[in-house]
This record gives sequence, C-alpha cells and structure tokens, in this order.
Amino acid sequence: MAGWINRENRVPQYQRIMQGADNLRLWEKARGKWMIPAYKVLLFTTFGSSMYMMGRLVLGHKTWFGKN
Repeated sequence: MAGWINRENRVPQYQRIMQGADNLRLWEKARGKWMIPAYKVLLFTTFGSSMYMMGRLVLGHKTWFGKN
C-alpha cells in the first residue's frame, strides 16, 4: 500500500481523454457506439413481440401465425 501514497495524479490526463473535441457523447466513449442502439433494438423487439402475442391471445389464437 505504500506505493499508492505518493502516486501521480492522473485525473487531468483522463479528463483530457474523455473531454476531447471528438464530438462524441460520454456513453459512446465509455461503452462504444454499438451498445445502446443494440440494447434499444432488443428492447423494442421484445416489447413489440409481446404486444403482438398478447393481441393474438385476446383474439383466441394461441400460436404466432395461423388460426389455431
């Protein structure tokens, strides 16, 4: 633990990296550009399929397609 006491302060260096002029949002730098859109696709797909199947169950159909 003695090495942590006189350690260099790297916060300004990390702030320069995160607050650079690259016109990216913070979540894009921290998580990547693909994570939030992929999450939204998954979220809306599962929500939409749940609503579709609930509507079919209300109408009396117990399968995804057809009139069974």
